[in-house]
Amino acid sequence: MDKIEISTDMIKLEQAIKLSGTTATGGEAKMLIKSGAVSVNGTECRERGKKLYPGDRLTVKYGDEPEYFVIERL
Repeated sequence: MDKIEISTDMIKLEQAIKLSGTTATGGEAKMLIKSGAVSVNGTECRERGKKLYPGDRLTVKYGDEPEYFVIERL
């Protein structure tokens, strides 16, 4: 499981996906979210602006294998 390190109290889902390096643009992140390929703490999430906090777990199904991330505060 990879870490997404943030310096604030929270990060929005779309920003977290971009920060993870899974997508290069916000448009790609938006399409992934809307397609249902993203889960937060094990629950599918289609809300781009969903707030993620340290300890939240993110799964992105993009390509052959899903990618797993955990949000951590710097």
